[in-house]
Amino acid sequence: MIKAGIVGGTGYTGVELLRLLAGHPEVELQAITSRSEAGLAVADMFPNLRGKVGLAFSEPDMAVLGNCDVVFFATPNGVAMQRTPELLEAGVRVIDLAADFRIRDIPTWEQWYGMTHACPELVAEAVYGLPEVNREAVREARLVANPGCYPTAVQLGFLPLLEAGLVNPGRLIADAKSGVSGAGRKASVGTLLCEASESFKAYAVPGHRHLPEISQGLQLASEETVKLTFVPHLSPMIRGIHATLYADLKGEAGDLQALFEQRYRDEPFVDVLPVGAHPETRSVKGSNTCRLSLHRPQGGDTLVVLSVIDNLVKGAAGQAVQNMNIMFGLDETAGLQGIALMP
Repeated sequence: MIKAGIVGGTGYTGVELLRLLAGHPEVELQAITSRSEAGLAVADMFPNLRGKVGLAFSEPDMAVLGNCDVVFFATPNGVAMQRTPELLEAGVRVIDLAADFRIRDIPTWEQWYGMTHACPELVAEAVYGLPEVNREAVREARLVANPGCYPTAVQLGFLPLLEAGLVNPGRLIADAKSGVSGAGRKASVGTLLCEASESFKAYAVPGHRHLPEISQGLQLASEETVKLTFVPHLSPMIRGIHATLYADLKGEAGDLQALFEQRYRDEPFVDVLPVGAHPETRSVKGSNTCRLSLHRPQGGDTLVVLSVIDNLVKGAAGQAVQNMNIMFGLDETAGLQGIALMP
């Protein structure tokens, strides 16, 4: 059994990790930390875990975490980088669900996240945990930077086109909508029911901190310079991301449906839908699946890719468990076979 610890177990990503790991056949939860809720039974805060998780929240204790095989950080940005060096020194493998190790260029990271990086020497070692791109590197990694939710949906939609050189990388557009849970489980006026319900808005149009992460991933797939316009939106739903992606085709593109089907043929968590389909966020709710479809309006030169994920699963906790499975040589789908919830 893999002994797993979670640092920061009280947020939406943390409870999703708990839900998935509690049902994982090869995992034994060792510790779930929260400074503010230390001593409180996990099931008292999250009653859906009653009878499944018998632990109480505890203070972060390196003696306990250091005896784990893997530690997940479901914490705010800037926390994992403080503790990761000590865990790695103890032989623990680390999966960070925040952004501390995602961006290779340290000055860029510090600009977007507004703090000095505590262990820049580990950024180069960290493997960006998008399995559909870096599976073999993840397998050998000590430290995995779990991708963000928007970056997962956007990259999976654009990558086949950039890898094949079929679109103009200098004019990519990602118009993405997220459920309110993407803002985290914290007190904020903008995410109150009366504020977010029955409303819809764009935000961070001048620049969102996921932009450099997405651009970095897309650039690795392209031989030409990538320029991306990324506009996120807050949608009045709890879970889900819907990314509508636009790209200008270069001349005759061939069979794009076949391109996507071939690219993701062996990927257990990417589903390329039939021609003409329109994926819905509810079709992936609670699952680790990304569903994609392609459209070429009026047969023109603009290709529209529709990409949907559950921001808390494939966009966070589920992808982290997928990475853990790869790191420890398990069946990649272990603990992640759950079917999406409908309605």
